[in-house]
Amino acid sequence: MSKNTIMFEGFKDNHMDKKEALIEIYAALTDRGYNAVDQIVGYLTSGDPSYITSHNNARNLILKIDRDELLEEILINYLDVDRK
Repeated sequence: MSKNTIMFEGFKDNHMDKKEALIEIYAALTDRGYNAVDQIVGYLTSGDPSYITSHNNARNLILKIDRDELLEEILINYLDVDRK
C-alpha cells in the first residue's frame, strides 16, 4: 500500500476553466441527443447529477464545478453587472 498522497485539484477560480468544462458537457449531451440546455438547467436546479451524461466524462466534469458559484457567475454575466 502506497504512502503517497494524491492531491486532487478542482477548477481554479477561473471562469474560463468552468466555461470550457461547460462547453464539453454541452457537447457530450448534444452528442447523445439530449437537449443540453434543459439537462444542464435540470442539474443546476436539482443538484441531481443523473441529468448529465457520463459520456466523455461530462458527469465528472460537472461535479467539479460548485453549482452556487456557477449560478452566481451566470447571473452576473446575464445581468452584465460587477461582482461586489
